[in-house]
Amino acid sequence: MNKTINLKRLLICLVIPIGLGILASLISGNKGGIYPTLNRPPLSPPAWLFPVAWSILYILMGISAYIVSDTRGMNSSKEQAMKIYYVQLAINVLWPIIFFRFRMFEAAAVVLALLIAAVTATIIKFKKINGTAALLLLPYLVWILFALYLNIGIAVLN
Repeated sequence: MNKTINLKRLLICLVIPIGLGILASLISGNKGGIYPTLNRPPLSPPAWLFPVAWSILYILMGISAYIVSDTRGMNSSKEQAMKIYYVQLAINVLWPIIFFRFRMFEAAAVVLALLIAAVTATIIKFKKINGTAALLLLPYLVWILFALYLNIGIAVLN
């Protein structure tokens, strides 16, 4: 059975994480980038990789949210899942502001730990509705786990 894509809903689901990512970037004030000036742990990627990776992750988040929101039935489960999704988006917005704007590296690591918990909860809730939607969030989870390693390394080295 072919399902029609609700283009308006898909665009809204894509614009929300991408827009919040742009907003967080603007508020964080990391235009020139403090990242290259920091002592970084081994395996630290080059600065140019971050906007590329985040762009891909925001698109995957949007598609995942679209799949869940477009799934028929399961309204109370979808509502709960989307609430957790929006909570993790809010936490996601906080991290670069705390890390880059305020340079509070230890606090940023705590925020990342909360983000990891929220994304894990989102994946669990999404999986109950649609397995593909949950799988689309796995690269995000892996990336923020790696980000936690980098964040803790930067906190220790700086």
